[in-house]
Amino acid sequence: GSGIAAGISAAFPLGSLSTDAKVAEVMDAVARVDGKPSAVEMVTNIALLKEGHFDGYTRDIAAVVNAVEGRGIIVKAILETSLLADEEIVAASLAAKRAGADFVKTSTAFTQKGATVEAVALMRRTVGPEMGVKASGGIRSFAEAMAMVEAGANRIGTSRGVALMREAHF
Repeated sequence: GSGIAAGISAAFPLGSLSTDAKVAEVMDAVARVDGKPSAVEMVTNIALLKEGHFDGYTRDIAAVVNAVEGRGIIVKAILETSLLADEEIVAASLAAKRAGADFVKTSTAFTQKGATVEAVALMRRTVGPEMGVKASGGIRSFAEAMAMVEAGANRIGTSRGVALMREAHF
């Protein structure tokens, strides 16, 4: 009753669920949310990407996108960029775009390294202006957040939101 829409996660934190299990998890969460969730943040199946199974990787993302289609729910594909080489970030970003995801996201913040300016810039160049880019993981200052925005992020994920806004002197 707060008016704040819930977001849900899928295959958190490792992305290793089967596609069917991932879709079932999403649909169960959608059914349990009081009101409509605003977004699904799904951890992509990094193993499929690393093994070169690009079609399977794309289908995994598309299955979640298709499961919530027509419900007004944004889908964010978490790539876990700190585990990927640049060419894998490009492949993952293109797969998410082909699959119909609304955003690509850098990180779950469960790996050693979260968002980097370089990864955000590469993701933005790859997906273009029509898709969202969310920088998340390890963003601890307003200056870091602004560097991510300048690199192309249009959303920031941080556990320090209040502190960042205090730094901004709004």
